[in-house]
Amino acid sequence: MSVIERPPSGTIPDAPGSYQFKDAHGRVIYVGKASSLRQRLSNYFQKPERLHPRTRQMVETATSVEWTTVRNEVEALMLEYSLIKQHRPRFNVRLRDDKSYPFLAVTVDEDWPRAMVTRGARRKGTRYFGPYAHAWAIRETLDLVLRSFPVRTCSPGKFNQHARLGRPCLLFHIEKCAGPCVGEVSADEYATMVDELCRFMAGDTDDVVRRLELDMRAAAGDLEFERAARLRDRLDSVQRAVERQQMVGERDDDLDVIGITQDELEASVQVFFVRRGRVLGRKGFVLDKVEDLGEAGLIGRIIETLYGEDPPMGMPRQVVVPLAPDEPEVYEEWLSELRGTKVQIRVPQRGDLRRLLETVTQNASEQFVRHRMRRASDHNTRSRALTELQDALDLPEAPLRIECYDMAHLQGTDYVGSMVVLEDGLPAKREYRRFKVHVPGNDDYAAMEEVLTRRLQAYIDERDQPIAERGERPGKFAYPPQLLVVDGGKGQLAVAERVVAALGLTDEIPLAALAKRFEEVYVPGREDPVPIPRGSEALFMLQRIRDEAHRFANSFHRERRSKRMTSSTLDGIPGLGEARRERLVKALGGVRAVKAADLQTLKDLSFLPDAVAEAVYERFHPENE
Repeated sequence: MSVIERPPSGTIPDAPGSYQFKDAHGRVIYVGKASSLRQRLSNYFQKPERLHPRTRQMVETATSVEWTTVRNEVEALMLEYSLIKQHRPRFNVRLRDDKSYPFLAVTVDEDWPRAMVTRGARRKGTRYFGPYAHAWAIRETLDLVLRSFPVRTCSPGKFNQHARLGRPCLLFHIEKCAGPCVGEVSADEYATMVDELCRFMAGDTDDVVRRLELDMRAAAGDLEFERAARLRDRLDSVQRAVERQQMVGERDDDLDVIGITQDELEASVQVFFVRRGRVLGRKGFVLDKVEDLGEAGLIGRIIETLYGEDPPMGMPRQVVVPLAPDEPEVYEEWLSELRGTKVQIRVPQRGDLRRLLETVTQNASEQFVRHRMRRASDHNTRSRALTELQDALDLPEAPLRIECYDMAHLQGTDYVGSMVVLEDGLPAKREYRRFKVHVPGNDDYAAMEEVLTRRLQAYIDERDQPIAERGERPGKFAYPPQLLVVDGGKGQLAVAERVVAALGLTDEIPLAALAKRFEEVYVPGREDPVPIPRGSEALFMLQRIRDEAHRFANSFHRERRSKRMTSSTLDGIPGLGEARRERLVKALGGVRAVKAADLQTLKDLSFLPDAVAEAVYERFHPENE
């Protein structure tokens, strides 16, 4: 239980501010904000069983709470962000994917600015463009634009070396550098070149293309054909670079689009940076949801993470999100202060912006799948997960074969069950099994009991079969699970316990249940859930097999429902097979026309024997028999 004492209510100010929970060592473990500290903090000191499990764990870990009052809610938001950044509290949402994305950087504070691809911390005096998903993408773009804006890309050491030698490097000779190291370009001309490069990378491409076209025509008109040819090549390079920047909006669109995919423990975030209607950069990261937040609260945290300090592409005029954060006007005011002009948070409901948000969200989903697959495919990670499961669930051995079961139905119809298998931590799809369930009404417990009984009884039958009667190949249920997992809480676990006890397998097959709501793991003989750490490989493996069982059950359910709904009234007519049925429907123009056709019309069809024509007619006109 918590050792923290509730501060007297009169001592907590009824004012906006930030509060910090600390542990016994004085470390900040959680930072929050509130428009009224008194009302917010009172929520943490109610009965523990009423708290969300994550909040309850935080309160039980804390030994003290402190707060700082500010003048308004925007200042509370800014203070909360700075404290989270400073202390990195363990119970606040955390960025788990710390991948450093590549940027195109232009060192505008140098006498002769250079362009380069860079990662990591950003420094003052440098303009950044991006981020890009891959380094090769920005390198290809840079290679194209250097033909039109030949600024230097060399290091200071190489620049000084060629300045001393009085000879330019190879890039000058292939027209990818203007040669500032040897005085081949004036400072004003070079500054113009750098400015045009920055404008182009920021999405202001029309003016650059227009100027090159005018210069090319002017050179051709002055009969300077070699210069016109060079300008033509530069224009071609610029246009190819423009084509690489995906056009997704109007010319004056200046916005960031945030897409989110999440589960109970993590959230995958993708951001598209759109400037002047073009996608100029993108960024993705994964958040560890250690904090009890709804979707609106999570979006607020994401906005704080993106714009709290040094946004990758500057502050946009609009931030597009799938759902408005809590107190959106506070976030808009904060962002507007950072930008210096009005910033709007939008939730599009229709149109091009909605479709763009769906595209970004799809990217987040795909990134989430890749994130999970990277974790799942690593052998060391799988071994660690199996060892953690063995220790956490007190299993006699590492569960090299794990089976998980789930049910699917629609209001009691088309009831099905699924069994999926992990062997050595990897899906063994050849071992997956599907079950048609025969239970009346909507009863998941009865359905689970039927599926488990059929599966485990089949194992017993094969196990007890005399060796001489067994075939060379093992049966479908020949191997017992070293851990049997059911999707659900204590109720489903009780069903599994009852089945294994009735079949005499209690000492042979360990059981566990994974409750989806709070990702809690239950085992027989324990009232409380097993304390498997959040973010652990063991919990991730259980989640993955549970999600796979859910997917497999739902796909089988959809398949059965689809077959039932699309079954034809022509089914079961003697002599009318699938090919002949399709030909009949096509010839008469539909099933309704077949029903209405008279006997002579059916007999006149050359591919339909008279006996079959009579059977079809009798199906829909039994009164004429």
